Amino acid sequence: MKVKSGFRLLTVCGENVIIAEGIENINFNKVIGLNESAAYLWNFVVNKERFTIDEMVAAIIEEYDVAPEVARADCQETIKAWNEAGIIEMDDVN
Repeated sequence: MKVKSGFRLLTVCGENVIIAEGIENINFNKVIGLNESAAYLWNFVVNKERFTIDEMVAAIIEEYDVAPEVARADCQETIKAWNEAGIIEMDDVN
């Protein structure tokens, strides 16, 4: 997976939001809000060429001291939400 170019995380009025930079990414119909752990993950993956769910799980476990199965479930939900929002590119699985 990788983060699509043209998106940036900002904190606005105490809320973490992803904003689009560049006309090709602008969609005013949705604002992408992130909770604290999702914002942590975004900052973890945003500058990586590619990232995996295993890397995300390890980062969450290290930062939040949660059980691996909880971390994996949270990361799966985050990936699903990011994919549906169109802010990441999923790797082809063959």
